[in-house]
Amino acid sequence: MEEQKNRLYVGNLPYSVADQDLSTLFADYEVVDSKVIVDKFSNRSKGFGFVTLKDEAAAEKAVSEMNGKELEGRAIVVNVARPMEKRDNR
Repeated sequence: MEEQKNRLYVGNLPYSVADQDLSTLFADYEVVDSKVIVDKFSNRSKGFGFVTLKDEAAAEKAVSEMNGKELEGRAIVVNVARPMEKRDNR
């Protein structure tokens, strides 16, 4: 699977952040898609999500400007998302 350099991992999010909040947070970088990952049983945020931006240049700018930014008292982590690794289902 080819790495998407315009897809960002956003971690250490407050549990109150929803998809639309994530999109709004990155609105200056032309968001194509945003998704906060939630627990399938409790439907509660897992504290991280992904944002897809229009291109690699926007993603690089977002990483440099948003990584470490404080959101509701938490320093968020922003970097280029890595492809999901295959898990061993035992």
